[in-house]
Amino acid sequence: MGERLFLRLDDDPLHGPESGVPAGTLRAVPVSAALRPHVSHILLYRETFAAGHEVHERVLPDGAVRLVFNLGEAPSAGDGAGLPVEAIGASVAPVVVRMRDKVEGVSVTLRPGAAAALLGLPAGEIAGQAVHLDELWQGRAADLLARMAEAPDDAARAALLQSALERRLLESRCTAHHAAMHAARLIAESGGRKPLRDVAAAVGVGERRLQQLFHAHVGLSPRAWARLARLHECLRALRLQPAPAWADVAVESGFYDQSHLVNEFRALCGVTPTEFMGHAISGSSKTPG
Repeated sequence: MGERLFLRLDDDPLHGPESGVPAGTLRAVPVSAALRPHVSHILLYRETFAAGHEVHERVLPDGAVRLVFNLGEAPSAGDGAGLPVEAIGASVAPVVVRMRDKVEGVSVTLRPGAAAALLGLPAGEIAGQAVHLDELWQGRAADLLARMAEAPDDAARAALLQSALERRLLESRCTAHHAAMHAARLIAESGGRKPLRDVAAAVGVGERRLQQLFHAHVGLSPRAWARLARLHECLRALRLQPAPAWADVAVESGFYDQSHLVNEFRALCGVTPTEFMGHAISGSSKTPG
């Protein structure tokens, strides 16, 4: 059974060039002005597989919280069955998703610092988990999914979804937390290099308060977010270097040394740099093993 890769960084329109997703599988939906402070992107996905054929897709972590509405066969991860409508918590671990028959639906990626308002609880409470969205939305998620399934086309489905999300924001007692959003952005823009005490000072809070804000509104600790930011900086660098000098890549991306880079790849991606390059870039020869 083969395995393909899925990676999306912040500046990728649909997915990264390393991804094995067939062309036309994903389509972006313009996010309404009311949702834009809370939602970074909405993607429609649709793919059909040969009878009896199962595809495994390794999804590399981006630290985002997602809402997923499955209209076809729900993809599954681990030993559990896929959920028809789910909230997927932020994570620093990769997920291998199993897909078969026909997968179809809509994925909503929430902005870091803005997840609690749409979830209805602190984002950290579902970190690393996939939970049925009805547990958080008191039955409204299944009703929304049913109405989306009956909609005549993708545009109508997207309109129903965005209208429901906008109503939820109006009813929510929680709004996007600007200090958490600003802190997440500072860490990401520095590639995880900016000391957390400096990040806290820049947004006007103490380090302990920064931890609390990240748990509630991002879903990860500031240090976990910084680890992902450093990994993403490295992945961007690798896009420009099909035959990288690994010791240089490690230092330039903020790792202590090449060994640290290899260990972080294994921890955050579930593969070594060699295996990643094998998935993503053919013909790479200088790999650290």
